[in-house]
Amino acid sequence: MMDLMIIPLNGLPAGKSDFSWHAGKEFFESFGNSEILDADLEVRAGVVKSGNFLGIDVEICGTLTVACDRCLENLDMPVDETVLLSVKFGEEPADGDADAAEGEREILYLPSDGGDIDLSQTVYDYACLALPMQRVHEAGGCNPAAARYLSLDDEMPQEPKEPGDSPFAALKGLFDKE
Repeated sequence: MMDLMIIPLNGLPAGKSDFSWHAGKEFFESFGNSEILDADLEVRAGVVKSGNFLGIDVEICGTLTVACDRCLENLDMPVDETVLLSVKFGEEPADGDADAAEGEREILYLPSDGGDIDLSQTVYDYACLALPMQRVHEAGGCNPAAARYLSLDDEMPQEPKEPGDSPFAALKGLFDKE
């Protein structure tokens, strides 16, 4: 069983407190994510408690291993995300009644009697959002055996070799003045 990313609010002293965790392959497997083949993330949370204000700054740094979209070989993607959270206690307002963010901070609502914050879902969400939509090796980085079967040149538009080869050749001179 993986360790949860829990911040105990009961007994949390005023001022700044620091927490840290490691998120590996098991962390992403527990969410049922099969796209992330391996992970090595360091998660650090700085919690500031001052009166009614509770701010949490989360830093997620490391690498996630995914399959390359071209050659299907393992590809290490760097992750360097910062998440700024403000914690509010009580009921979450109905849609449209309040903003989902305070300045640069995202608001996290907890029940008034809540004693702990689990950042696991937040870390999972932001780590996955840090991955680009297209996950490919840099030019020449794909597995040569797989790259041999890829015809990447066919995806690029080709310039016509002769002026008459263009599909627009019949339109040439249509608006020329004689």
